[in-house]
Amino acid sequence: MGSGSWGTTFAKMLHDAGGEVTVWGRRPEVVEAINERHENADYLPGIQLPAGLRATTDPAEALAGADFVALAVPAQTLRRNLARWVPLLPPEAVLVSLMKGVELGTTRRMSEVIGEVADVPEERVAVFSGPNLAREIASGEPSAAVAACVDEDAARSLQAATMTSYFRVYTSTDVIGCELGGAVKNIVALCVGMSVGLGFGANTQSLLMTRGLAEIARLGAALGADEHTFAGLAGMGDLVASCVSPLARNRTFGENLGRGMTLEQVIAVTKQTAEGVKSSEPVLELARKHNVEMPITEAVTAVLYHGMPIKEAAISLISRSPKPERYGV
Repeated sequence: MGSGSWGTTFAKMLHDAGGEVTVWGRRPEVVEAINERHENADYLPGIQLPAGLRATTDPAEALAGADFVALAVPAQTLRRNLARWVPLLPPEAVLVSLMKGVELGTTRRMSEVIGEVADVPEERVAVFSGPNLAREIASGEPSAAVAACVDEDAARSLQAATMTSYFRVYTSTDVIGCELGGAVKNIVALCVGMSVGLGFGANTQSLLMTRGLAEIARLGAALGADEHTFAGLAGMGDLVASCVSPLARNRTFGENLGRGMTLEQVIAVTKQTAEGVKSSEPVLELARKHNVEMPITEAVTAVLYHGMPIKEAAISLISRSPKPERYGV
């Protein structure tokens, strides 16, 4: 459900793994291009899609008889989109979140929104997360991710449905950890991008990624996640890919800010959703609720929404009081 770059790539991967796949898209021209020309030129130019991959603008047609319903809409639109689709959901389908965000206003993770809106038990909600730069996966480059669900059988079923010759999938029952890794790394990637835009080098980027991982682990521990998750694909793996690749939306967004563009200007030239921009405020709110210190998230939120100059934010981070380095501190 969603025909952007990641939704289309995930559909291609499911098809390559042997599944019968239908993509729902809201734009008729994108749907027509997938069906007739086997391409999604708006989001994946130059990538040939399988001839057997079908697309439709009709959600009822897309959802009919589905074993898995993969939700690939922008995080902040999930609630209203899913509310429209609930009457059409197959009664036994596993609902899979491909989104990496936290909801504004409620601070709910995407799996929590899905469970609440669709009124399904957590055993029917899965999360798919990892270093998932869509274009590289769509091109068939070796990649991997984690399929997480509290029901191990459901996680293994999703694993089987997504494993291909170029894509490896691991399973987990730590839904909280996988979701937090995906959501918070976007905020860290914004900060890394800002540092690149300011002209800082690899040392600064490494600093931000490492301390960003510590923030993710602290919040995860407070919310009951398994801290080992953050050393894996859904934690460190996703963080590294999002912070170092020019294909990563949040890093590119931050880089443009660091070069002096205003928030409004960057939004105007950004074609796809940079989830960290909207998620920074609810993640910070979540951290404050649980008394978790997250200085990088604080700095990014201050730059995005409270007018703090980026250079001032950088000074505030580097001049924090000294402390020992211990994992999670």
